[in-house]
Amino acid sequence: MHNQTLVQISNSLKNKEYSSVELTQHFIRRIEKLDAKLNSLITINSDLALQRAAEADRQLAKGEANPLCGVPYIHKDIFCTQGIRTSCASRMLHDFIAPYDATVTERLNRCGMVMLAKSNMDEFAMGSSNETSFYGPTLNPWNLERVPGGSSGGSAAAVAARLAPFATGTDTGGSIRQPASLCGVTGLKPTYGRVSRYGMVAFASSMDQAGPMTQTAEDAALVLEAMAGFDDKDSTSLDTPCPAFSADLGASIKGMRIGIPQEFLAQGLDPLVAERLQQAIKIYESMGAVIKEISLENSPLAVPVYYVVACAESSSNLARYDGVRYGYRCQDAKDLQDLYRRTRSEGFGQEVKRRILMGTYVLSAGYYDAYYLKAQKVRQLISQDFAAAFQEVDLILGPTTPTPAFKVGEKMEDPVTMYLNDIYTIPANLAGLPAISLPMGFVNQLPVGLQLVANHLQEALMLNAAYQYQQQTDWHQQMPAEFK
Repeated sequence: MHNQTLVQISNSLKNKEYSSVELTQHFIRRIEKLDAKLNSLITINSDLALQRAAEADRQLAKGEANPLCGVPYIHKDIFCTQGIRTSCASRMLHDFIAPYDATVTERLNRCGMVMLAKSNMDEFAMGSSNETSFYGPTLNPWNLERVPGGSSGGSAAAVAARLAPFATGTDTGGSIRQPASLCGVTGLKPTYGRVSRYGMVAFASSMDQAGPMTQTAEDAALVLEAMAGFDDKDSTSLDTPCPAFSADLGASIKGMRIGIPQEFLAQGLDPLVAERLQQAIKIYESMGAVIKEISLENSPLAVPVYYVVACAESSSNLARYDGVRYGYRCQDAKDLQDLYRRTRSEGFGQEVKRRILMGTYVLSAGYYDAYYLKAQKVRQLISQDFAAAFQEVDLILGPTTPTPAFKVGEKMEDPVTMYLNDIYTIPANLAGLPAISLPMGFVNQLPVGLQLVANHLQEALMLNAAYQYQQQTDWHQQMPAEFK
C-alpha cells in the first residue's frame, strides 16, 4: 500500500480494495518500525487517526465521499490542531495545545483525510537543514548521515520514506522545495495568498505560504484543490476563484516557452547538478517546449534581501512569546524584566535568537533606512525582473538547490553558507510566485531537484508541465532502499 501514490490510494479506497482503517493501520506500523531511524515526527496520533479512518470508511460506504476521504497524511507541526500539541519544534511551545484548527487543518479534515502525526521541523521554520529542532535533527532517508533540508524536513523525509503518501509543508524562503529536492519528492509552493495562513504559526508574514509535499505532481494538484481558496480569517488571502488544478494535467506543452535564468547557472552550482538540469531541459525540448535563456538580474541579491526582511518580520512575530500569555515560562523570575529575558533566552534556540537579534537590529532607529527600507526596494526590483521575464516566457526552469544533501552538522557553525543553500528558491518567495520542485535524478546516490516557477496564479500551467515531465521520467518513483 505504501508504494502507491495518493491518487492510486484514492482509487483503491473508492474501489474497496482495502479500507481506510486498514490503510491507516499499515502506515502506523511503518511509523512505529521506521521513524526511530529518521526522527521525522514529533507527535503521533494513532488512536485519533484510527477513529477518523473509521469515520472515513462510513463516508466511503455511502459513495459520496471526497477523493481525498480516508487518505492518511502527516501535518507539519506549525499548523494549529485543536486538542493536539502544536510545538513548532520549539521549547517555547513544547506543551502548547492549540484551542482551534488552522484553516488548512480544517479543510483537510472536511475532506475526510486522516492525520497520522505532526512532523518535525526547524524551530519556528527557521533553518535549511532541520537541525534547529528542539526535538533533535531529522535525518535524510537516502543517507542517514545527511540532512533532509528544512524547514519542512520532517515532512519531506516522511514522504520519501513512505510513512504517508502526503505531508503538509510551509515555504518562506524555500522550505517546501529545498527539502523536497534533497529527499527526492515533489514539493509545491503556491502563489502567496492562495492558501490561508490562518492558524499557521507566523515566521515572516509577507512570505509564509503553505503547500503540499507528495510523490507526484498529480498528487500535489489534487491536494492543492483541497487546501486552496479564500479565507476571510486571513487578511492576505486572495479572493479569487481556484481552478481544478488536476483538470488540465496531460495537456500538450508543445510551444510552451520555458526560460532558463543565466544567473541560476553561475558559480556555486555543483557541476553534476548542472548535468542533471541539462538532461531535464532536453526532456522538455523533446516534448516540444521552446527553451530560451533569460536574465533575472537582481536574483543574486535575493539571499541578503530575504534575511533582512524575514528577520525583521520574525522579530515582530515572535515578540508575543514573553512568558505571560502562553507558552514556556521560566521558573522563579525576580521581576517582569527577568521573566521576559530568561523566558526568551531559555525558550528559543540559537538560530531563532540569531534571527530575532538581526531583525531587531535592522528595524532599529538609525538602521531602518540603511537595511530594511533598502531591502524592500531591492525586493521590488526582483519582482520586476520576474514580471519582465514572464512577458517572454510561460515558465522559468532551474535547479532547486546548488548541491545535493550535505552532512549533518557540516554547516551549523557557518550560517552564511547554510543560508546560501536557498539561493534558487528565495526569489519566488520575495515575488510571491508559485514554484514546484521535482526529482530530476541523483548525484552521488543522493536526489536532486528541478524547480519550475510560474507567474502569479498559474499553478495549473506549472503543474501540467511538472506532470508531463514525470510522465517521461521515473525519478519520483524511486524509494530509499532502507525504507522499501
